[in-house]
Amino acid sequence: MSKDLSITTKILHADRYSGTEANAVHKPIHISNQYAFERVEGLIGVFQNQPGFSYSRQGTPTSAGLENKITLLEEGVSTVSFASGMAALSAAFTTLLKAGDHLISSRFIFGNTKSLFMTLEGLGIEITLVDTTDIRNVEAALQPNTRMLFTETIANPVTQVSDLKGMGDFCENHNLVYFVDNTMVTPYLLKGKDIKASLVMHSLSKGICGHASALGGSLTNTGLYDWTNYPNIIEAYKTGPSHSWGLLQAKKKGLRDMGATLSADSASRIALGAETLSLRMEKAFGNALKLAQYMQQSPMFSAVKYPGLESHPQHQRAKELFADKGYGALLAVELNPEVDLYSFLNHLKVVILATHLGDNRTLCVPVAPTIYYEMSAELRAEMGISDSLLRISVGIEEVEDIIADFEQAYEQALNAES
Repeated sequence: MSKDLSITTKILHADRYSGTEANAVHKPIHISNQYAFERVEGLIGVFQNQPGFSYSRQGTPTSAGLENKITLLEEGVSTVSFASGMAALSAAFTTLLKAGDHLISSRFIFGNTKSLFMTLEGLGIEITLVDTTDIRNVEAALQPNTRMLFTETIANPVTQVSDLKGMGDFCENHNLVYFVDNTMVTPYLLKGKDIKASLVMHSLSKGICGHASALGGSLTNTGLYDWTNYPNIIEAYKTGPSHSWGLLQAKKKGLRDMGATLSADSASRIALGAETLSLRMEKAFGNALKLAQYMQQSPMFSAVKYPGLESHPQHQRAKELFADKGYGALLAVELNPEVDLYSFLNHLKVVILATHLGDNRTLCVPVAPTIYYEMSAELRAEMGISDSLLRISVGIEEVEDIIADFEQAYEQALNAES
């Protein structure tokens, strides 16, 4: 396939170019558990890390087709898919880190990722959470046993934007694995290689799928990290190019041993969603900016946090990173305190009360009593999460309909109190 083709064209024709049965334009859904070999040498080869399929717990031709598309999107070297975004994160952390290792992470992360970190700490992995919007905090956290640096491209849910390029340079200088969760912006806005990331994670359930019809996650190798001197790679996986050893270990341990396998049906659904990624992101990101600008001027809201607003602390950084193509579809807002929050939410009709992101539909959730319920008030405060914070994932409806829905809900909530 020509490198000159646009990313949308590449994704639309990826299955056909890589080869399908009966010249189908989509990879079929392969439901077989096992794969037969005419000669035993072929079976042995797959077990010894040669390309191919042996048992569906380690992948199928359907999931391989999706992985090819994610690799094209990220312009990476290779991708491995998992049953969910959290499965992908868990596989990377638990297979590439061990007791006694040190991980530096952004303080501004998804609640379930923070919960996962608590599990890792119980396994003997040391974790330091820092404000990664300032690279000096990252530099100060470096220890002799530091192995990895982790961040989200735009923080979920409060939208902080880390010094992504500065962190890439820092990891390059100190030979650290730079692990980035790119779910919030997708490769439509930013590719991991652009910030010198080593590994890129996607919760494929979100923007890449877009239709809330399947769970999935992925890890992509950018090819920028040489694992030769990384101390945790098992000898059996030191095969092929050294920049691929880390992802091979995550695949073998995460899929074969832990069974965090993406089903062929889910892989097919996500792959279909990926075909319209650019179209959906352009609409959703445009809607999000218009909605944020409206909310900032409206008396309904006391605070609006969105990287596309000039008032956002990291607006200029986001503008430079994303080249003005958009600023994501995530807003963090606080309602005017004179209106009852629950009454307002219960009067929404178009905007859906749901915990998800990147859907075609606009979603809203109060984060403190839901996603961050298990965390202390002090920890939530450190992450910038107030008790009244609302996370809004903006969809592709007409933005006027979204605004009208917020207005009518606010009016009804006001009337209910009078």
